[in-house]
Amino acid sequence: MKTPEIIIQGGPVMWLLVLTSVAAASVFVERLLHYHRSQINSMEFINGVRNVLRRDNVVEAISICEATPGPVARLVKAAILSREGGKEGVRESLEEAGLMEVPRLEEKLNLLATVAQIAPLIGLLGTALGMMDTFKHIAEAGLYARIPEMAAGIWKALICTAGGIAVAIPSYAAYNYLVSRVNSIVLDMEKASSEIVSIVTETFGNKN
Repeated sequence: MKTPEIIIQGGPVMWLLVLTSVAAASVFVERLLHYHRSQINSMEFINGVRNVLRRDNVVEAISICEATPGPVARLVKAAILSREGGKEGVRESLEEAGLMEVPRLEEKLNLLATVAQIAPLIGLLGTALGMMDTFKHIAEAGLYARIPEMAAGIWKALICTAGGIAVAIPSYAAYNYLVSRVNSIVLDMEKASSEIVSIVTETFGNKN
């Protein structure tokens, strides 16, 4: 049996599951592309900025940060702009910037987690509704109820359960994968923050 036929047999609940799966897939692709753009070779980037700052070219360093995508570059820019505040000022600026960047990375992940949680429940709802229709038919037909018709109703009900599980499994896997990507980017941000504090304070601290 082809997939469109199964969806049609599952009834309205299956169409709801299709919509939730499309939403989950859209979020996954969008976040995946976003993280791919955001994650850079942070150490290579930091070394490039260090070399520019050693030449006392602050404007070029800021331009490099602005031209580089991702939260690491924005953190480094914030550190450079707060260089006059000393080590503590740089750290405070990095903390504030980090508090703004993490929510951006986690944006829309709740939708994936929600789909993974409610998809099986939506499937069970469809199964319950299908079974209610089946038993209603049995009650109305009484002794004349036919097994093929009963089996068709149960089959329709079970399609929804399978559909809910089929949506939930990849959604949960996608959520966990994206969370691991976020954690990886946050780790890069922490390493970059530690490095840039040392670079900025050493470079500009010696001039004060």
